[in-house]
This record gives sequence, structure tokens and C-alpha cells, in this order.
Amino acid sequence: MVKNILVLCTGNSCRSQIAQAYLQYFAREKAKVYSAGIETHGVNPKAIAVMLEDGIDISHHTSNNVNEYMNIPFDFVITVCDNANEACPIFPSKARKFHQNFPDPAKAKGSEEEIMNQFREVRELIKIYSNKFITENISQ
Repeated sequence: MVKNILVLCTGNSCRSQIAQAYLQYFAREKAKVYSAGIETHGVNPKAIAVMLEDGIDISHHTSNNVNEYMNIPFDFVITVCDNANEACPIFPSKARKFHQNFPDPAKAKGSEEEIMNQFREVRELIKIYSNKFITENISQ
């Protein structure tokens, strides 16, 4: 049976978009992965760029508000920032909740290269987490 996974972040622009892509990549057809935010800030162009570097195109992703998904029976809800974890609405479902705070690359400072390197570091942290999550919760 296909599992429904929701990834939540504050603005649904970086971390949750990257996590959605990697979770779907590792789960393949075993899960349908959604991402949403407490707010919607649009998909960050730097998130799109760093994912393309790893061969995954998220340019078609949209920034969605969590309220759009209230009627989906989620099996898992993963918050990827402390703010979303604290503000996460209660879902009327059997969803198991997971939390992993990742640094926000959108707040990176420095030169363009330094900022992109911070996006790459966060991308790698999310990739490792996503692979482990799917291995432990879906691939059994």
C-alpha cells in the first residue's frame, strides 16, 4: 500500500521542497510525498539549482499551504524546522510525526559561492536523512 508523507516547513520554499524530492526519489512508487508550509514563500531558485546539481528537477514544484492537505490521510508528517514543529496543526489522522531541524539555507550570508555551498550542505543533510527515513519506515 502506498504511504502518504507530508513534509512541513515554515515557508515551503527550501528545506521541505528538497526533502519532498529526496523522499519521493528514495521511496519510488511506495509513497506519495507532499510538502507544505505554515506560509507559502514560493520555491527558492537556489534550492532548484542545488537539486539540479544532483540530477533532480524540482522546478515544477509549487509552494503550498498546509491547509490545502487537511483531507489527505497522511501516514507520516515530517517537520524540517523548529518553527513548523511548534506551529504544526493537528492532523485528524493516524499520521506518525517526525521532526528534524535543518539549518535554513535561505538565511545564508556571504558571497554567492558561500551561499550556494550552504545550500549544498543542507541538501546533503536532507538527502542522508531522507534515505534513512525511507529505509527505516517505508522500505520494510
